Amino acid sequence: MNENAFYVYIMTNKKNTVLYTGVTSNLTRRIEEHKGRLVNGFTKRYNINKLVYFETYEDAVSANIREKQLKAGSRIKKVKLITKNNLEWKDLSSEIGVTI
Repeated sequence: MNENAFYVYIMTNKKNTVLYTGVTSNLTRRIEEHKGRLVNGFTKRYNINKLVYFETYEDAVSANIREKQLKAGSRIKKVKLITKNNLEWKDLSSEIGVTI
C-alpha cells in the first residue's frame, strides 16, 4: 500500500446485507481495526468485516469528495459498483496485506 495515498472503501458483512463506506489514509490498519472489532459503532454493531471494494486517491480532498458521493448514492449504485469490480464479492483484505 502507498503510504502517501488515501483510500475510499466499501465493506459488508458475511451475508452482504449491510454496506459501509469509509475513507482512510491507511487502508490496511483501518480494515484490521474493523475486522478486529476495535471500532465501536456501526461496523461493530453490524459485524462489518469483509472488504469488497476500494479506490486509491493521491489527496485527502479527492478521497473525501468521493466518499461523500458514494454515501449519498443508493444501495443499488453501490452494489453495481462492487459487482462490476468484484463479481463474487470476495473479501479483498488479503490483497492489501491484512492477515486477520
